[in-house]
Amino acid sequence: VANEGGKHWTVNEVRALIRIWSDKSIQQQLEGTVRNKRIFEQVAARLQKFGIDRDWKQCRTKYKNLKHEYKSVKHAQDSGSTRKSMKFFNELDAILGHSTMEQASKSDN
Repeated sequence: VANEGGKHWTVNEVRALIRIWSDKSIQQQLEGTVRNKRIFEQVAARLQKFGIDRDWKQCRTKYKNLKHEYKSVKHAQDSGSTRKSMKFFNELDAILGHSTMEQASKSDN
């Protein structure tokens, strides 16, 4: 996926993004919408408070990339492969691991 803005995210920037993303109200907003520019504007504003200068598009792109990478690692693990991993897997698993379970149980009903 293309790196919008061209400026590489540092580990601290990604950690800050994940910290904001792990906020329950942000998660609920993201789950309930497709048009999420407004939410990512909030995320960018919160990053700004940490001294991290990212616009909403960069935040959304990074969020999508992390989510995609997480899902592919999770899928590989579920199918028995331990070779695939990623840097922030545990942090993302704490956020996404339960939501995918909830969605799976919702679709069972």
